[in-house]
Amino acid sequence: MKDEFSLRGLDIEKIMDQAVAAAEAFRRLGQAETDKIVEAVYKAGFSNRVRLAKLACEETKLGRWEDKVIKNVIATRFVYQDIKDQKTVGLIADDPDQEIVEIAEPVGPIFAITPVTNPTSTVLFKIIISMKSRNPIIIRPHGAAKDCSVEAARICYEAAIKAGAPEDCIQWIRTSTREEALALMAHRKTALILATGSVELVRAAHRSGNPAIGIGPGNVPVYIGKTADVPFAVEQILISKTFDNGTVCASEQAVVANRDIAGEVVAEFKKRKAHFLSKEEIERLELVAFNKEQKVMKVEVIGQPATKIAEMAGIKVPADTTLLIAPLEEVGIHSPLSLEILAPILAFYVADDFEQAIRLCRQINHHGGLGHTCSIFSQNEERIEYFASAMNAGRILVNTPASQGALGGTYNRLRPSLMLACGTSGKNTTTDNISAKHLLNVHRIARRQVCPCIEQDFIKHYLDESLDEVGIEKACRASQLEKQAALSR
Repeated sequence: MKDEFSLRGLDIEKIMDQAVAAAEAFRRLGQAETDKIVEAVYKAGFSNRVRLAKLACEETKLGRWEDKVIKNVIATRFVYQDIKDQKTVGLIADDPDQEIVEIAEPVGPIFAITPVTNPTSTVLFKIIISMKSRNPIIIRPHGAAKDCSVEAARICYEAAIKAGAPEDCIQWIRTSTREEALALMAHRKTALILATGSVELVRAAHRSGNPAIGIGPGNVPVYIGKTADVPFAVEQILISKTFDNGTVCASEQAVVANRDIAGEVVAEFKKRKAHFLSKEEIERLELVAFNKEQKVMKVEVIGQPATKIAEMAGIKVPADTTLLIAPLEEVGIHSPLSLEILAPILAFYVADDFEQAIRLCRQINHHGGLGHTCSIFSQNEERIEYFASAMNAGRILVNTPASQGALGGTYNRLRPSLMLACGTSGKNTTTDNISAKHLLNVHRIARRQVCPCIEQDFIKHYLDESLDEVGIEKACRASQLEKQAALSR
C-alpha cells in the first residue's frame, strides 16, 4: 500500500479496484493460510503495543499512554485468543441430523472509520478481524490521529504481506475530505462499513446505501444498590472512569445511588480524591464541557485529566483530584453534565428507592445511550435481573468497571471487541460485541428432507375448513408416524 492517494487527492476508483483485486486473491486462501496471516498481524501489533500507545498519546494529546497500551492489548492479544480457532473459511458447520451445511464466505472490501479516542487499538482490532474473515480493509482514520493510525496499519500490512496475504489487503487514507469519505462509503464496490466515531459520521454510514455497522454514543448509567459493597463499587467505577481519562464510550457517565447508602458512596469517592462540585462550579463546568447548541461534548475536554478540566472551568481543586462529580436532579440537555462526556466527569443522583433508580437510569440511557451499556452494583440477584429487563442496553454489567467490562474478555466472558453494537435502538441489527463472525456471509446447503405435513397428500387437510389448529396437529402427527413406520419396514 502506497500513500500516493494522500499526495494529490484520492483516486477512489483505484483504491476500490485494488481492494476488489485483494478480495479475489483472499478467496483463494485456505483456513491455514488465513490463520498464518492473522497470527502474524496479531504478533506485529502486540509487539508494538507500547510504541503505538505513546504515538497515539503524543499525537492526539488525549488520555494516558499506559491505558492505551491496555487497549492495544485487548485489540490484539485478547481478540486473537478469542478468534484464533474459529473456522472462517469454507465449511464451518455440519449438522447431519438437519442436513444443513454452513459455508463461510468473505463479504468483500471493508471501509473502516476509526476514532480519535481509541485510534491505534481500533485500527489493530478492525484489521485483525478483517484478516480472519479474509476481507480487504481500507482504514480512514480521524484527522487528529492520522499518523499513529497509519503507523498501526502499516505495521499490520507489512506483517500480513510477509505471511502471504494479498497485496493491498490493507489500505489506508492519510488525508481525505468529507466528500471523499462519503464517496467511499457509498461506493458500489464497498461491501461493508465499520464506523466508529461521532453521531454525524455514524449516521452518514447508515445513510450510505451500503451495509454498515456504526457504533455511536454510550451514555452509561451505573446503579449502586443497597446491597452493594460500596467501597468496592466506588473503586471499580473509579478504575473505569479514569481509564484513559474516560475515553471509552462504555465508561460510566452517571452514578445513581440508593439513598440508604448515598452518604457512604460520597465518602468513598472523596476518599479516592474525587471532587464534588457546587452548583456554581457545575454551571462553570457546563460551559467548558458541553456545547448546548450542537448538543455534543466539547472536544477540548475529551480525554483530559480532571485537574486540567477544572482549571479550564476556573474551579480550584487539589493537584491529585481524580474525578469531577456533579450532583444533579434532572436529566437532559438542560442539565448537560447528565449527557455523554468522554472525560473524568460524572453526574451523581440519589434515588429514594429502587423504582426511582430504575426511572433515573432509563432517563439517562434514553438521552444518548440507547442499546449500548449500563451497569449495576448489587448482591441481590432478583434486583439485578429486574434492572437488566428494564434497561435498553446490549451489555448489562454486574459488579464490574464498565469501560473494561464492556470491551469483553477482561472482567467477564463477553467477546473481546473495540466495536460494541447497540441493537435496533442504535440502528444496528445486533447487540453483540462485533468480531470476525460479523464480517462473513454464511451460505447454507440444505439437502432434501421433506416435512410430512407439507407433502401433496397432506395439503388437503389445510383446505378443510372444519379442521382447527388442534385437528391439523393431530393429522400431522399421524402422517409423521405413518411415514416413520413405512421407513422401518
